Amino acid sequence: MKKRKWIEGLITSYWDTLVSAFLLGGGLLLDYFDVFWFHSEIKWSWYLIAYFLIGKNVLTNAFNLLVKGGVFNEFFLMSLATLGAIYLGELAEAVSVMLFYTVGEQMQHSAVKRARTNIKAMLEKVPDTLIRVGSGGLEQLPLRSVKIGDTVLYRAGDKVALDGEVESDEAAFDTSSSTGESMPKTFSTGDEVLAGYIVLGKSVKVKVTRELRQSATARIVRMVERAAEKKSKSQRFISAFARVYTPIVVFGALGVVFLPYLFLPSYDFELWLYRALIFLVISCPCALVISIPLGYFGGLGAAARKGIFFKGANYLDRLAKIDTLFFDKTGTLTENEFEVSDMNLTPGHLENLNVEAVVYAMTSRSSHPVSRALSKKIGVPNQFLELEVNEISGLGLKAEVDGKTVLLGSPSFMKREGVGLPVDDKKQDAWVVLAVNGQMAGHFVLEEKVKDGAAMAMAHLRRLGIQSFGILSGDRHSKVEKLKNQFDMRWAYGELLPEDKLQILTQHKSISKNLAYVGDGINDGPVLAMADVGIAMGQSGSDVAVEAADVVIQDDKLEKIPQGVEIGKKTRVIVWQNIVMAIGIKVLVLALGAAGMASLWEAIFADVGVALLAILNAIRIK
Repeated sequence: MKKRKWIEGLITSYWDTLVSAFLLGGGLLLDYFDVFWFHSEIKWSWYLIAYFLIGKNVLTNAFNLLVKGGVFNEFFLMSLATLGAIYLGELAEAVSVMLFYTVGEQMQHSAVKRARTNIKAMLEKVPDTLIRVGSGGLEQLPLRSVKIGDTVLYRAGDKVALDGEVESDEAAFDTSSSTGESMPKTFSTGDEVLAGYIVLGKSVKVKVTRELRQSATARIVRMVERAAEKKSKSQRFISAFARVYTPIVVFGALGVVFLPYLFLPSYDFELWLYRALIFLVISCPCALVISIPLGYFGGLGAAARKGIFFKGANYLDRLAKIDTLFFDKTGTLTENEFEVSDMNLTPGHLENLNVEAVVYAMTSRSSHPVSRALSKKIGVPNQFLELEVNEISGLGLKAEVDGKTVLLGSPSFMKREGVGLPVDDKKQDAWVVLAVNGQMAGHFVLEEKVKDGAAMAMAHLRRLGIQSFGILSGDRHSKVEKLKNQFDMRWAYGELLPEDKLQILTQHKSISKNLAYVGDGINDGPVLAMADVGIAMGQSGSDVAVEAADVVIQDDKLEKIPQGVEIGKKTRVIVWQNIVMAIGIKVLVLALGAAGMASLWEAIFADVGVALLAILNAIRIK
């Protein structure tokens, strides 16, 4: 069914093109076999229908721009040349030229449309229904029926859909996609939670304080829209080229008509007008129009096979020219998991039991990312224990071992339980503390795990000529600065809101020729849209980030970024080879046409030959 709908949509979108191509092919066959009924009147009607089907948009654009004073553009040139061919009676050639041009345009538009959807659809990518807590119990309602003041129940793993206040005693949330903070945060009754947070540990009740359109996610989406509108649009080569090429061709054709009058003793106006019209037809840049998208499609295909998806050929071109690259931290440079960098356990607190075995027995029963990191660090000890473990959501674990109370959790959990900690230690926020009967018995130091291949990717990018790197993160300054030093970057900014990220990136964009940003969170949406090239992590990235980005890395591997840059650079070389080849052959045939040594079919053949060479050149990148 889906395949059938896709085919129907394709036919609907390109109906005029398909019919025109069918009429052209059929007309050429009827002409070749000299079918008796395909005489003059029928032939003219046949080809004119094909011509206006495929060329009506070009003719309309040429007329509208002409009315506004815009003469020198590709639409005017295409219209003038093909109408000249019709005047000469070369109907099939006129249709062929217009068909080549239109197909090239449609190929270019389809590349942009393929991955890009309306950013406003992001507001729909939230749960369709929510569970409202009422006097009569739980009730499942459509999202848009939930009002301010309603209490909503979210289960572990659910994404918060509407901003609100926590009504439960305590609740833990993963806020990384919205705030950039790597460690899960614990919220108490009355604390504000934002749309996009993910519930950890246990179910939580949240009182709605803002409607969908007023939520933090909606606000970020609107920022994305505004940033995208401000992003400069790269002009397609053919449009810029037409401004120079068209007047040269038009005045060249006028010269072909009138200059011989000044230099030849016998002047035949009809002869030189005919040659001028041939000159115009030959001048149509259809081979050029086709050869450029073909080069980019080769690059887009090569990138797609490596899991790098571009939302338009122009971004492939931009990525090849970037000189400054900013990264988000959490989920981009680092994994969404932790590793233990230091372990300091004090023996003697548990007389007959191995301390590591107790820690493993407690953490192996929890699915919290911190617990997973601790149990992985310790490994499976020889001493197996069966403990009754109580998990306090977002804070820590509690167990009774040989009549002693063992606590394992965050410093805030320890303070709440009355355990004394070193007050002045600034590294405490990265600690997981072990306490026995109210006394600290050791601690673990946690760090985010840097993504495999990050160092290699950074070195590769530097070899490609990118020397300016920076980090924009919502996480703490200390963590951001440490990562900056690890990768020898120029800039590091921490504790940023989405608005702060946007402001800083705008400042750097004003002094950078081409700036790219790599991110994955909801809070990265505005800067991904504002950057010259926005690159999103496709596997772990939020819907907002993926939609706002220009390039999506399917498997989140950082080494794909330099691969994308390399493909972009190779594509640029191939595209310019195609451009030079197309222009060179075009100039040669134009000269032959002006001298009366090239017919219209030779010009069409030259165009087709250039297109074939462009295809062969483009597939080299694959």
